[in-house]
Amino acid sequence: MIKLLRVILIGFYLFAGSYHFINPEFYYDLIPDYLPFPEFINYTSGVLEIILALGVIFSKTRFLAVKGIIILLILFIPSHVYFIHLGSCIEDGLCVPQWLGWIRLLIIHPLLLLWAWAVRKTK
Repeated sequence: MIKLLRVILIGFYLFAGSYHFINPEFYYDLIPDYLPFPEFINYTSGVLEIILALGVIFSKTRFLAVKGIIILLILFIPSHVYFIHLGSCIEDGLCVPQWLGWIRLLIIHPLLLLWAWAVRKTK
């Protein structure tokens, strides 16, 4: 079961990282206004997600890569809070009910953290 979760996690972060390059405009408005250089933040996040996903593939780098994913997820928390602050709706972009923004922050995000931690073992 852990191997399947690991493969899905790798695919998830490879796709998520790639999407920062495929559709960067999706992310720009999700980056809080108080952070400078949103383009740099977006592309750096994408590169890190791809590198960390690839790191999970190999047993020698898996634990470190999982730690990196967890750190990255923690760094994304201000973006989730910012999205809720905006009413969970970006004009001409992502727009969901307010309660879904809270579910994303309080339930989905912790589950992503647990998922990464669950696949950390090298076997």
